[in-house]
Amino acid sequence: MSCISCPISLYSPASVARNSAISSRSKSKPFAIRCAVGEYIEAPKVASVTEPLLLNAVRGEKVERPPVWLMRQAGRYMKSYQLLCEKYPSFRERSENVDLVVEISLQPWKVFRPDGVILFSDILTPLPGMNIPFDIVKGKGPVIYSPIRTADDVAQVREFVPEESVPYVGEALTILREEVKSDAAVLGFVGAPFTLASYVVEGGSSKHFTKIKRLAFSQPQVLHSLLQKFTNSMAEYIKYQADNGAQAVQIFDSWATELSPVDFEEFSLPYLKQIVDSVKKTHPDLPLILYASGSGGLLERLPSTGVDVVSLDWTVDMAEGRRRLGSDIAVQGNVDPGVLFGSTEFITERINDTVRKAGSSKHILNLGHGIVVGTPEENVAHFFEVAKGIRY
Repeated sequence: MSCISCPISLYSPASVARNSAISSRSKSKPFAIRCAVGEYIEAPKVASVTEPLLLNAVRGEKVERPPVWLMRQAGRYMKSYQLLCEKYPSFRERSENVDLVVEISLQPWKVFRPDGVILFSDILTPLPGMNIPFDIVKGKGPVIYSPIRTADDVAQVREFVPEESVPYVGEALTILREEVKSDAAVLGFVGAPFTLASYVVEGGSSKHFTKIKRLAFSQPQVLHSLLQKFTNSMAEYIKYQADNGAQAVQIFDSWATELSPVDFEEFSLPYLKQIVDSVKKTHPDLPLILYASGSGGLLERLPSTGVDVVSLDWTVDMAEGRRRLGSDIAVQGNVDPGVLFGSTEFITERINDTVRKAGSSKHILNLGHGIVVGTPEENVAHFFEVAKGIRY
């Protein structure tokens, strides 16, 4: 049952069949939210049994609980992934081989049964197809061998043709869709233009982003030309992923929050809008999720991109983020990844607090960032068990 003025009643599940990593201590204690007026209505029914829960939630349909998946869901915290890395030490190999992409993407699905299964890949995967060689070096991260810094450099950048450059992505998405059926939504993802430009101008990761800011503020036309190529390419990449099985796509603009609001409005926002407009013309029902780490100072600007979901990091209170974004847009997040190092009771408390503040409509439960290396796998199991036992 749900209360009219406090529409969420939360409880953790009774013991369910789960991976053996879930111990008896991971069963959370039941509790309910006290309603201010004491009036109750019938609990909402599930909107559709033929569509994944995540899609129903994004569309604002009544769902029995928030769908849940985690960013960096397939990754280094899982023992099965660590063993696979020992056999295939190159990240490029792991992310560009169909069989490995499928196996890694399904590792958390087989253990935790999330409501979203995200493609194992990288936002930089399209770069070689754009004539930008790169590699991911263990202990160092992405390395761009020929950074883009001049108009002549930009002229050498090709627009991306995904079916020619990354056919393994389409093949992997098709297989994932067949594997999970309608039990979960298959998620694709791309990098946003400014974030991709940051990597290729800086030559890799950066602390201060001095090189791209120098380009932006001294030769803005050069950066705009590069951003436009990434915009056209990522719009096509999203469509390609959707055509091959992705049921929602997340856009990562991880470094846009290094910009001041006025510079965000020049160098990021217009290009995000272009991508969304282009995708919606051909795929109007494809949910698009926007994630920008540290976006608290830009929050009110994000819905104007036209995306369906804004993913909040943990530095923004969920209730406050809801107010600032408005009721028309769905939200995702936003449990601090560090919470997963806490006790099972603490994890349960934080999950329930987030869901309570998000409300019973248009919310995807997630972390506010990716899972941190070293996170106990049994705590991830507990997170999913509690999350999937919530009822509105």
